[in-house]
Amino acid sequence: MKITELLTKHTIKLNLESSQKENVIEELVSVLDQAGKLNDKEGYKEAVINREKQSSTGIGEGIAIPHAKTASVKEPAIAFGRSKDGVDYESLDGQPSHLVFMIAATDGANNTHLEALSRLSTLLMREEIRKQLLEASSEDEIIDIINQHDKDDEDEEQAEEASAPSAKGKILAVTACPTGIAHTFMAADALKEKAKELGVDIKVETNGSSGIKNGLTAQEIENAVAIIVAADKQVEMDRFQGKHVIEVPVTAGIRRPQELIEQALKQDAPIYRGKGGGAAASEDGAAKGKGGGFYKHLMSGVSNMLPFVVGGGILVAVSFFWGINATKPGDPTYNEFAAVLSNIGGTNALGLIVAVLAGFIAMSIADRPGFAPGMVGGFMATQAGAGFLGGLIAGFLAGYIVVLLKKVFAGLPQVLDGLKPVLLYPLFGIFLTGIIMHYVVNTPVKYIMDGMTHWLEGLGTGNLVVMGIVLGGMMAIDMGGPINKAAFTFGIAMIEAGNFGPHAAIMAGGMVPPLGIALATTFFKNKFSKRDREAGITNYVMGLSFITEGAIPFAAADPARVIPACIIGSAVAGGLSQFFHVTLQAPHGGIFVLFFTTNHALLYLLSILIGAVVTALILGVLKKPVPTEK
Repeated sequence: MKITELLTKHTIKLNLESSQKENVIEELVSVLDQAGKLNDKEGYKEAVINREKQSSTGIGEGIAIPHAKTASVKEPAIAFGRSKDGVDYESLDGQPSHLVFMIAATDGANNTHLEALSRLSTLLMREEIRKQLLEASSEDEIIDIINQHDKDDEDEEQAEEASAPSAKGKILAVTACPTGIAHTFMAADALKEKAKELGVDIKVETNGSSGIKNGLTAQEIENAVAIIVAADKQVEMDRFQGKHVIEVPVTAGIRRPQELIEQALKQDAPIYRGKGGGAAASEDGAAKGKGGGFYKHLMSGVSNMLPFVVGGGILVAVSFFWGINATKPGDPTYNEFAAVLSNIGGTNALGLIVAVLAGFIAMSIADRPGFAPGMVGGFMATQAGAGFLGGLIAGFLAGYIVVLLKKVFAGLPQVLDGLKPVLLYPLFGIFLTGIIMHYVVNTPVKYIMDGMTHWLEGLGTGNLVVMGIVLGGMMAIDMGGPINKAAFTFGIAMIEAGNFGPHAAIMAGGMVPPLGIALATTFFKNKFSKRDREAGITNYVMGLSFITEGAIPFAAADPARVIPACIIGSAVAGGLSQFFHVTLQAPHGGIFVLFFTTNHALLYLLSILIGAVVTALILGVLKKPVPTEK
């Protein structure tokens, strides 16, 4: 199938009206809807936005490829929008996107459609095509450019197979993204193009929506110098036992192909030991890199836990509207509806967070068979008062127990394979995890959690301020990355343990970066472009909503100035919140929960405001004036 059977004159918009990501998504969704390609416009839009939350589809080089595969799509299609001024799409290189291709795939999209969609992704990696698309004057010219460069995958695969072996040895790679449509193939193409430029022999397996293509053989793996796994979803890893394996996000394959290839040639990577399909373990068993095991599994648990934290936390905060004790029967301020909200959000939603954390950690390690043992282990930790630490232990314990069970049951006759996931893994996984949690883990971990809570409660003002400074600053270092998530997870653990002080510093620190940047764009207009000033307005809303990620585009464009300014402002806010002994009972919600869930709402607001002003003033001093815009 040709790409232009999916991209037609009716799904092209040569001049996008907006320069903001959310509005551009709305524009292109409307283009597809008006062309009769969607069953449910709002459902498709929601699917696209949910994909953006996993990682921005602004891949750099002036390109963005928002996409979704959902039943809301009537028939597979591609919409194209072009912006001469550029769209602030939170791209990997911090630059605006000028070419936006929106891919709509149906749940039942056949291989022919998916191959055409993925082929578009690889075409856009070529600079000459991007230049032609930017200069095209009509929809017909856009169609002609795509047709001119569109060719079958078979031709590409034959050309790849015919490439001469390299004296440097052969590198293998696997690419995969959650939807398997765009990033999967762009990473593969970037690796192949860079390898060709460097004179390196490479073979890339893609794990796309249409299945595995260009699969790696056992002989190729045996002879490979090293393997690059650029993936944001689970891929088959056990076949790489004993090989040097580099594990990175799929976007690294797009943005850093040369670095990864050179690292593979040097075999500068841990040797994979088959730890449950999770991390590539080094000789001493330590996971390496952001894609490494511990971080990858922990973030799987945290990211799946967050909806429970946000939804449950805000419902608890709303219940305080009737009074801090309005949920307690017998209190003069008791309100039945407030008690219902507290029960839904606190007793149920927040009551599940440790179990969900443990379940998804175990699932990340051992795939689906690990989920049930992890959930049970996490729930047992909650019931025993072992809290977050108990849940973390339960998740990793359950995951690796199931990995062990897979090896133990590997020798069973093939006719019993169907019993493993429905009987053997859940039965023995839950039993072994439960026994160890009950007799070994829960009691000592409960003592540790209780001890930590008592220690925090006994800290003097000076020590509390230092802790607030550290926690607040951590929220701004990587703005949603591992350091930020580590601080946030600690705060949730303390709320779950009944200590509400640390999370006040954490939320304050997380609100400051976007608020500080918003203030800077308002009061130091000569230091920011028109596009940045428009984005600054959005950051007021994001900061007040405790969405630290709103500061990322500014930090990516000017990290040397923006990141230190944000860290200092966030640290000031965190320290002040603890100096004022502020407590916060809601884990999320920003300004919308501040007046219901804090003991010193005005002092807390003052702490956040001072931190934001500090960030804004530092940016006003450090940043240089931008050229006057005509």
